[in-house]
Amino acid sequence: MTMSSRRHKKRKLKAEINVVPYIDVMLVLLIIFMVTAPLLNLGVDIDLPQSTAKSIQSKEDPVIVSVDRGGRLFLTLQGDANREVTRDEMVAKVKAFVSQRPNVPVYVAGDANAPYQTVYDVLSTLQTDAGVARAGLMSTPTK
Repeated sequence: MTMSSRRHKKRKLKAEINVVPYIDVMLVLLIIFMVTAPLLNLGVDIDLPQSTAKSIQSKEDPVIVSVDRGGRLFLTLQGDANREVTRDEMVAKVKAFVSQRPNVPVYVAGDANAPYQTVYDVLSTLQTDAGVARAGLMSTPTK
């Protein structure tokens, strides 16, 4: 009887996916990423090159925003002398001037000893708040 009951009794097939190998692979990848992520450098220490580029010739007088070593801002519009301005005054004047002349060149002249963050903030403020599409950095040529 035992033989006949075994023959008639069929085993059901399992329709499951074995996920254990997938979990193992995921954990190995997780460990690899956790080990390598701190090793990635987001910034690289570099020495900026000196420029021997020729000066840009423009038909219009450029707008020049100067940053001195103390972080003070000076604005030159249409060849006028440098005038000390606050950040809000600079934004308002440059925005009004650029809206009338959209192709006027805008340059930032940062002192060599000015904090880089200050010069960068002026560039980003010109682009975001004053509506300047492109702003360049001024430099003195090497001798």
